This record gives sequence, C-alpha cells and structure tokens, in this order.
Amino acid sequence: MYLNPDAQPSGVSVSSSTHSERIMSGRGKGGKGLGKGGAKRHRKVLRDNIQGITNIMNSFVNDIFERIASEASRLAHYNKRSTITSREIQTAVRLLLPGELAKHAVSEGTKAVTKYTSSK
Repeated sequence: MYLNPDAQPSGVSVSSSTHSERIMSGRGKGGKGLGKGGAKRHRKVLRDNIQGITNIMNSFVNDIFERIASEASRLAHYNKRSTITSREIQTAVRLLLPGELAKHAVSEGTKAVTKYTSSK
C-alpha cells in the first residue's frame, strides 16, 4: 500500500470532481442529448396503431356494457320487476366480473352514483 494517501502510482491521473460527476451521470449538463447535433427529437404519433387500439377498446367496453345490461335485465325479469335499478346493475357486475375486479367495479360504481346524486 501507499504511505502517502495523496500519492498515485505512475500513469494514473486524477480528474476534477465536476468532470467525474459528468461521467457518472452519462448525460452531461444538457439532460437528454442526442449526441453532437444537439437537435431535439420529434416523435411521430402512429395514428394507425392508436386507431386500432381505440377500436379494440371500444369493442371491449361495448361488449361488457351489453353483457351487464342483459344480465341486469334477466335479474329484473326473474324478480318480476319492470325497472332495472342500481342494485340489478351491481348484482350483474358481481356475477360477470371475477373476484377483486368485481369489488373494484362495484366500489367505483357506488362512488359514481353517490357523486351524481349529491350534485343534483
């Protein structure tokens, strides 16, 4: 080992603290850089992909709504009622959705109905 803590073996250089901090961050002062050019990157939005995802999500949501409505209608018919209330919707959601997802859906639905009735 070295007797003097400041002594360095030959061929090893010491860099300043600011230089080593820049090397550690890997980005320099400018943040997100793109190399030597320094031009900002402009990302294009791929509209075809977004449109495809939107159509899929729209179909999924419409399918779930249709299933909930038909199940709620069936429940009202079984109980000889002509009105579908929030209770039938809640029961339909519990029957259609699995476990934790049903609990969250019922919770969000109850919250939405409470918010709506309090705003009147």
